[in-house]
Amino acid sequence: MTLIPYIKEEMQVTVQSLKSNLNRDGGPIISYHQAGFLLESLEDLDKQLNAHGSRLYVAEGCPLELLKFLKKDSGLKHLFFEQDCEPIWWKRDGLVKNLCCDLNIPWSEDVGHTLWDPDQIIEAMGGSPPLTYNMLLQTIECMGEPPKPAPNPDWSNVKFWHIPSPIGTSSFRIFENVPSCSDLQLPYDQCFLPTRRIIGGEKRALRLLKTRIKHEMDAFSSGYFQPNQSRPNLLGPAMSLSAALALGVISVRKFYWSLREAFEKVYKGNLPFWHHVTGQLLWREYFYVMSRRNPEFDKIDTNPICLKIKWYNNEEWFQKWKDGMTGYPFIDAAMRQLNQEGWMHHSARNAAALFFSRGDLWLNWMEGARYFAEKLIDSDWSVNVGNWLWVSSSAFERVLNCSSCISPVTFGRRLEPSGDYIRRYVPELLNFSFEYIHEPWKAPLEIQEKARCIVGKDYPERMVIHEEVARDNQQLMLDFRRQTLVKLKRAPPHCHPSDEKEIYHFFWMPEECYHTHA
Repeated sequence: MTLIPYIKEEMQVTVQSLKSNLNRDGGPIISYHQAGFLLESLEDLDKQLNAHGSRLYVAEGCPLELLKFLKKDSGLKHLFFEQDCEPIWWKRDGLVKNLCCDLNIPWSEDVGHTLWDPDQIIEAMGGSPPLTYNMLLQTIECMGEPPKPAPNPDWSNVKFWHIPSPIGTSSFRIFENVPSCSDLQLPYDQCFLPTRRIIGGEKRALRLLKTRIKHEMDAFSSGYFQPNQSRPNLLGPAMSLSAALALGVISVRKFYWSLREAFEKVYKGNLPFWHHVTGQLLWREYFYVMSRRNPEFDKIDTNPICLKIKWYNNEEWFQKWKDGMTGYPFIDAAMRQLNQEGWMHHSARNAAALFFSRGDLWLNWMEGARYFAEKLIDSDWSVNVGNWLWVSSSAFERVLNCSSCISPVTFGRRLEPSGDYIRRYVPELLNFSFEYIHEPWKAPLEIQEKARCIVGKDYPERMVIHEEVARDNQQLMLDFRRQTLVKLKRAPPHCHPSDEKEIYHFFWMPEECYHTHA
């Protein structure tokens, strides 16, 4: 019997989707960095199969025609794949399922990309997704713990199937080996030489998981949780597993249960396990649940949970933000890291997204989210869009109360006071001392000359004055709120934080990093 695992988004069999998604306007996007990570992960899988006398077959072209070929050539008996719960994949998976039915090929779809089945969470809520994160927590508490990860497979009795390669038809071709980005001639922005600190492959991801769990256990022993968020090291080795989770290189359930077991090992039952320990994984789950039955999740006008805020359209501002030329060093460092490496820390993403949207530039969050998707190595449609909806106050926000706003200066200084993060990615400011590197416009001219960087000449002036535009944007939001309340005679039904503390936990910043406009 010939059984075929259909490796889709997580380990895509067809590289044609890589090329098309890199060039697509709107819809699913995969970044150059993510394509490289994916291909490295496929190569790692190929090596693991080689050890058992098999190999991974990678094809380019139409997956439907490939399945027809496999049915005819090999007598394909069963197709296995993991559920992609995001609605952007409904059409693709529907075509494959329909073809399987037409060809009398049984198929099996398992839930494994999320902790729980999103549909079961929604049904437990009476058919509607939870409007707050706390509602999600209450629901999953009633549902019980997520399933544990499946054990490692036993390959000893598996008879592997082989096909001759390379094979080429008018509809597809099968490569002789796992291709690289250069083999596929995948395009990238010529302005930024791509470099990466996060490399693909299950073996690397498992080693990183082991290091990460030790890091978490050290934090547990010191009395705090989520050290990668609460005490981020922007300059150290990348500790994030988000790319591996986004592409299914490791199981989110394995990560969750590894954290639980580490917690129990440290506290030995003397402290009850609570949701903050796995908070980032639960936020990921929340955004998956919220998008599960909402194909318009990444839109404004047609998205039922998104507030219809009128954003500005300013291509010049948008370009400066993308290029890391805003005049705010921490924001510029974050954007340049994104362009060069395809990654930046969660806190830096929040700062850049807030600056782009309601904090400073008041630009359409959809454009910012799309740019992140084009660049991020861990780009994940539900999580990326969910974060942008949250940060821009378009959803998951508490009744349009935007009086608190993060300062791009204070935020950056609190995260990395030495300024070395800025020096790494904004080399124009290399010679500024920590006193001025977060605010170079405050440096006297002689200090700028000594640093060989004149603000306005060698490094841009601030494109906006944060204190002024933040106050103006607060007024815009208040005006929108009044108009909405008058029109609806009540606050619009929308998703919002459960309480004030949740806002600070989401941004992982103490209150001194916020300023309030009276």
